[in-house]
Amino acid sequence: MTDKATEKTQPITGQVELDTPIKRGEQTIESITLRKPRSGELRGVALTDVLQMQTDALIKLIPRLSAPSLTEPEVREMDPADLVQCGSEIAGFLLTKRAKGDAA
Repeated sequence: MTDKATEKTQPITGQVELDTPIKRGEQTIESITLRKPRSGELRGVALTDVLQMQTDALIKLIPRLSAPSLTEPEVREMDPADLVQCGSEIAGFLLTKRAKGDAA
């Protein structure tokens, strides 16, 4: 039972290794962790746009979910391949267990 209780309190995350690291002053960000969004973090973004990986939706959403926290300008300058990786990870968070094919 403890595992299920812990599982419900732990946020679901995914790691994205960036093809093109992001330079922030002296810091180089080579990977980011994305967290499954809560409903309030999806405000102002159409879910269909997120699922279709629309650039504007991802630019708005990634800063809300990333660790280290990226800024919108940093996401705008992100390598397109990295943006797609992040979008795929986020879109996966929005699928139901049934849609993912998980038996639960």
